[in-house]
Amino acid sequence: MDNVLANLRVLVIGYGSIGKRHTNNLMKLSKIELSICSKNKEAIQLERKGIKIYTSINKALKEKFDIGFICNETSLHIETAIKLAKNNQHIFLEKPLSNSLKNISILFKLINKKKLITMIGCNMRFHEGIKLMKELLDKQEIGKIISASVENGSYMPDWHPGEDYRLSYASRKKLGGGVVLTQIHEVDYLYWFFEKVSEVFAITGKMSNLDIDVEDYCESLLKFKNNVIVNLHLDYFQRPAKRTCKIIGTEGQILWNWENNHVQIYKNSNKKWITKKIDKKMDRNKMYVDELKYFLDCVNKNKIPMNSIIDAIEPQKISLAIKESAKKGQKIKLN
Repeated sequence: MDNVLANLRVLVIGYGSIGKRHTNNLMKLSKIELSICSKNKEAIQLERKGIKIYTSINKALKEKFDIGFICNETSLHIETAIKLAKNNQHIFLEKPLSNSLKNISILFKLINKKKLITMIGCNMRFHEGIKLMKELLDKQEIGKIISASVENGSYMPDWHPGEDYRLSYASRKKLGGGVVLTQIHEVDYLYWFFEKVSEVFAITGKMSNLDIDVEDYCESLLKFKNNVIVNLHLDYFQRPAKRTCKIIGTEGQILWNWENNHVQIYKNSNKKWITKKIDKKMDRNKMYVDELKYFLDCVNKNKIPMNSIIDAIEPQKISLAIKESAKKGQKIKLN
């Protein structure tokens, strides 16, 4: 992981679960000078390891940093990113882009003007199973794609044992929470697979007895511009957790299952299933490490990542269209 520019100064903003993960992975790099901006008391303990802690982003930005990792609440993402861009920092922004489209055009203009390298943190693009599905689709292994069925459901209090789920940004409306934006990973990789969406119809709601003020259920139909139809299910309450993707083509099917981490391919021609075993004992952190290495390599080579912040506008629009459709009870068309 040490193939990075020497003496990069990196600022991590936010020290919740994802901020801690990125911090731990960055600490393994010998050529990184790391600082953290957070009011989380746990962050202060890192001063013993030589990491500088700031409790105010304005104080932090009096210093010069090469890269900023934005890991704070969703509702603060764009405001924070604009500050970093004005300070000439390359930006890694954890998903989702935001909880609205407000001020996104201002951020995009700054990124383009200053020629910054930016990336949205959607780690599922670095999951071996999802990557294999993408490769199979690109090779047209199952012919022309007709439809897909995608599910991601899990019980929110199980996500971070020892933490109060009610305090999480994902459970609070004012912080940009809710299952649609929090679980945007599925929308992101579907956009990666099939590109732009033309129409959306969705139903969302608060269905469980979880003590939250956001939607914990979403059922949506997405019609892509290439006429692929996707049924997408998201929830915060399912036990046991389930995360799957099934894609149907004119010449077969592809199935992926998070639990056993298998990708299965069915060919109509020989009526047989082939199972690709990725790694049943998958190290979940590996995809975050691979994501980090990819981003730092892009910074090193001044190369635009496959999922830059500007590219992330499409999954953002899809997710906001899902929310709008559910609110209005009607189909929403996207440009």
